[in-house]
Amino acid sequence: MREGTKISRETYDDETGAITTPIFQSTAFRFPKGEKYRYSREVNPTTAELAKKFAEIEGGEMGVAFSSGMGSITTTLFSLLSPGSSLLVTMDMFGRSLRLAKDFLRNWGVKVDVSPPGNGNLLDMAKRPHTVVFVESITNPLLRVVDVENLAKICKENGSILVVDSTFATPVNQKPLELGADVVVESASKFLAGHNDVIAGLSAGPASIMTKVDQMRRTLGTSLEPFPAYLVLRGLKTLKVRMDVINRNAMQVAEFLEDHPKVQRVYYPGLESHPDHSVARRVLKGYGGVVSFDVRGTANDALKVMQSLKIIIPAQSLGGVNSLISHPPTMSHRTLTPEERKAIGLNEGLLRLSVGIEDVEDLIEDLDQALKSI
Repeated sequence: MREGTKISRETYDDETGAITTPIFQSTAFRFPKGEKYRYSREVNPTTAELAKKFAEIEGGEMGVAFSSGMGSITTTLFSLLSPGSSLLVTMDMFGRSLRLAKDFLRNWGVKVDVSPPGNGNLLDMAKRPHTVVFVESITNPLLRVVDVENLAKICKENGSILVVDSTFATPVNQKPLELGADVVVESASKFLAGHNDVIAGLSAGPASIMTKVDQMRRTLGTSLEPFPAYLVLRGLKTLKVRMDVINRNAMQVAEFLEDHPKVQRVYYPGLESHPDHSVARRVLKGYGGVVSFDVRGTANDALKVMQSLKIIIPAQSLGGVNSLISHPPTMSHRTLTPEERKAIGLNEGLLRLSVGIEDVEDLIEDLDQALKSI
């Protein structure tokens, strides 16, 4: 993988000389000069700059910005699928993404196959021809690491399209397009923006695909407003600095949790105990900022740990400078049935920790005192 993370210069405003992209808070633009943008639901200068910058960072020809991470997923998949098309997803992924595939797209007439967790199952099922394969590079919430490099080769050999949700990895730790993926999507609400203050999504890839995605965005109306686009642009400027700290903090927290008597199991790709550690070493430059772990005890014990924390905030999000913790069975993955949770190994005592940039010793002390409460 290429060294470093390309953070390209923003396009300066020629008329004012502003050194940051202005917030063009306007619904429409006056003719004839404004003909390029016309109407902000279709194109806005601030959001267009964000889409361009994301494509440059990820190594894609074209980017598109959306009103949310799910907006980027739904719009991208709708542009690639139609009734009768084939879609392959993994069971271990964000609950709403799985519901989109199994409920809506299947009812729409798409042939949806769901791979059990693990690269062996996924790579074997991906050998069927002319399929759209949608995966998370690091899965939510059990942090399985998809072998994007070999999966991309199989997809190319079979005339399939590979779409990778790289929210957990970020372009600092992995660039799926460089590994052979066709399209990368991210929830920019998370690590890209990085401050828990914006909802946004992004997608990038070749112009031949992204032009269709952009037209679908205009039709569906999943367009991003200029102010949140500005906030994501601001966050991108510190992405590399934040992720360097977050990667280090998360590794130390994972090592601490793995040795704690009140923790049954830790899920983190940087640990040698992780089932995909060898894959992670090959396809990731860093192991990310999310650490999941099973508390010894019941769901109530896990909730008590979460509620006993003093620095780490209990909340259903991730990727910010503040550390957040959630209980996936009752929060991010509450829409999954008990059978679905069992199939991916999502236990009732599982907690998902998004590690921030606080002093790592403070985070470890906070976790220790909360775990001792049970």
